[in-house]
Amino acid sequence: MINRYYNNLGQYIKQGKVLILQGPRQVGKTTLVKNYLETLEKDYKYLYLTGDSIETMNIFSSQSKNIITNFASNIDLIVIDEAQKIPNIGLGLKILIDSIPEIKVITTGSSSFDLIKQVGEPLVGRSNRLMLYPVSLLELKTEYPNEYMLNQQLDKLLIYGLYPEVLNFETDEQRREYLITFVDMYLLKDVLEYSGIKGSQFLSDLLKLLAFQIGSLVSLTELSNQLQVNINTVQKYLDLLEKNYIIFSLGGYNRNLKKEVTSKKKYYFYDLGIRNALISNFNEIGVRDDIGAIWENFLVMERLKKQEYGKIYANNYFWRTWDQKEVDFVEERDGKLYGFEFKWGKARSNSTKLFTDTYKEASIEVINRDNYLEFIV
Repeated sequence: MINRYYNNLGQYIKQGKVLILQGPRQVGKTTLVKNYLETLEKDYKYLYLTGDSIETMNIFSSQSKNIITNFASNIDLIVIDEAQKIPNIGLGLKILIDSIPEIKVITTGSSSFDLIKQVGEPLVGRSNRLMLYPVSLLELKTEYPNEYMLNQQLDKLLIYGLYPEVLNFETDEQRREYLITFVDMYLLKDVLEYSGIKGSQFLSDLLKLLAFQIGSLVSLTELSNQLQVNINTVQKYLDLLEKNYIIFSLGGYNRNLKKEVTSKKKYYFYDLGIRNALISNFNEIGVRDDIGAIWENFLVMERLKKQEYGKIYANNYFWRTWDQKEVDFVEERDGKLYGFEFKWGKARSNSTKLFTDTYKEASIEVINRDNYLEFIV
């Protein structure tokens, strides 16, 4: 088992607060919580509940102080897995912690668009949030004695991704089977459940189009034409896919300069194994023509993990001009701009000088296979 970043979960759990543990499906949220519960003293009283339970739904959606407090009396900790499935769960939890301020609560959710809607406003000032991604290289490096041995795993990580289950398999065949099954049976389940779509073909087609465009500017008009639906429908499902932790978008950085592109976005997948399964391409890195896009997706997501776990507070963008000068990734933090160009090889971009000429306070760095670990771990 890989040592996850939040293994010491107890330090984030406070009396009178709800700890909200968010992230994609199958990244280990439930395992993390259950491992924590196993560390508790035998006389520590806790309840482990699921959002699928009718009884749990009835109790926490009742908005009845008597029902909720009677259920939770003499309990030290309540855990609700997939809490977003419970109607009005935020109000229910507010009643709980306001009535029993010494209680501790953990909720998990793999659908941010519903979890935030359910718990957001009622729990302002009463909650803490943690984001759990697929395994990061920051975590994975502890499994290897040195950087050389970690580097030896890079090609497989770019092909099969960093889901915990995938990393624990011994063969590539097992990894492929898991990823294809995950995409076919689980990936779109939440989106379909909440969107009301009866079939998954539209979402599958949309994701495949995005999978072929990672790292490129995405035109909603082109997606609309290819899928034969209106732009509003495309935008709606892009939003659902993003809030369901399947894809992540970057907007363009600008200071209202006419030469800068800001109307389009770039999309990345939270996990490259999922992306490659969607397009049924598990070919070796050496024979792929999409390695530049894969490398960019990998570095963007690993940087986001480092920001989350390292508490690096930044606004993230790309930068591009209408004459196609581009910086792949831009961080705005501490009043400064940090640009990063991602290169699988060692070539330098001719966009870097234009970026620093345009923004005098900015710095820029090329990230390649020689120095990428410094950028993400």
